[in-house]
Amino acid sequence: MSAPTKGWAYFKYSLRRNWSLYLLVLPVLIYFLIFLYWPMYGVIIAFKDFSPGKGIWGSPWATLNGEVNIFKHFINFFSSVHFTRTLRNTLGISFYSLAVGFPIPLILAILMNELRSAKFKSFVQTVTYLPHFISTVVMCGMLWIFLRSDTGMVNLIIKALGGAGFNFMNENKYFKSVYVWSGVWQNAGWGTIIYMATLSGLDTQMYEAANIDGANKWQQIWYITLPCLMPTAVMLLILDSGSIMSVGFEKVFLLQTDLTFEASDVISTLVYRKGITEANYSFSSAVGLFNSGINCIILLTVNWISKKLGDVSLF
Repeated sequence: MSAPTKGWAYFKYSLRRNWSLYLLVLPVLIYFLIFLYWPMYGVIIAFKDFSPGKGIWGSPWATLNGEVNIFKHFINFFSSVHFTRTLRNTLGISFYSLAVGFPIPLILAILMNELRSAKFKSFVQTVTYLPHFISTVVMCGMLWIFLRSDTGMVNLIIKALGGAGFNFMNENKYFKSVYVWSGVWQNAGWGTIIYMATLSGLDTQMYEAANIDGANKWQQIWYITLPCLMPTAVMLLILDSGSIMSVGFEKVFLLQTDLTFEASDVISTLVYRKGITEANYSFSSAVGLFNSGINCIILLTVNWISKKLGDVSLF
């Protein structure tokens, strides 16, 4: 009798044959169900006028102009003064980070792959990996110390070279660059790990054959190294596109000042401000749900485009 190939019968057959593997994955499954999926029922408060005393199910559905309108909080967000500013800043920082932060680990991995000294290569990897382990709070503290307008190290160097100091931390025009480039410095080395793992499986005989055929170093990189890395790079690009609307709250909040508020107020800080400090839980939930929905749409769209153009996709 042949084994079933689909449906419930196949699941039961697989469960009997591979019960040890299912048992191994069970703790992870339980973790996701309890801490990630079960709390999702709480998004219902985005469609209600939530009151902590009444609870989620006891709170009434949202009303607008005396009538039930479950999209009240979404409408209020779209028509508020916060919508344009937070959306513009969120997308601006995200696309800036993607444009700068995505190719640099790829370029860095290619350059490290060309190093012939194993010791020097190990030294470079260690130096570029270390900033990743600096916590966000410490990183922001370092930025405040290095970039302050009077005694900051960067400004002292600029002044020593005859230039005028810049107030990096208190001007809107510098906020995005400080945020993005400090993130590149912190995470570029760590981002090379998966690329280096991909290159470690590349057959060196391809380089030897190309060298015999007269290909120079740039041609070897263009025709051998890059095609090898492209599937991995596309997969990472798809994953990164799924978090375009999710600018990290902690770093923005720690770098934000009243003087840079216009350039630094993003969706995540709005959710914090409305939900925690103003206790407007329904409004902040609606904003967060909108943010997650847009992320999901972008991820599916980029994944679909990638599958159509290059036959590389997550699913």
